[in-house]
Amino acid sequence: MKVIIHNVLLAVCLLQADLTVAGDFDGSKSLVCANQMINECLPGQRCRTVTPQSVNLPNFFNVDAGSKMLTGRHNGGIEASTPVERYEHLDGKLILQGGDDGIEGADDGTGWTMVIDEKIGNMSMTAAGNGYVIVAFGACITR
Repeated sequence: MKVIIHNVLLAVCLLQADLTVAGDFDGSKSLVCANQMINECLPGQRCRTVTPQSVNLPNFFNVDAGSKMLTGRHNGGIEASTPVERYEHLDGKLILQGGDDGIEGADDGTGWTMVIDEKIGNMSMTAAGNGYVIVAFGACITR
């Protein structure tokens, strides 16, 4: 009987330990993410599917939660980066948030939120500015 109780307790401990092990997409490793589908929403209009370039997003970008930065390269090879101002783990998801001033001197600042599934790397992102919202879906891989 003592052996059975010991084995049950051991199994419960192992199960709990397994549930707390982080996935590859928990922010402990650098990620490369791809924007796969982008929707742009404007007031009084239906949202429409657009290319990443038409809304000033790179096709691919890097996520480094350790240094709290998102970096990417636009079509013309121009490097862009934005700081991650907040991140947390919630229900198996890595949640990143920040704000970006956009083009210097332009009134184009946005607030954004990105959610990455910590187990499989699926990514959803929103960015909201003055009179528009961008919704992006994609996927991430570890670097």
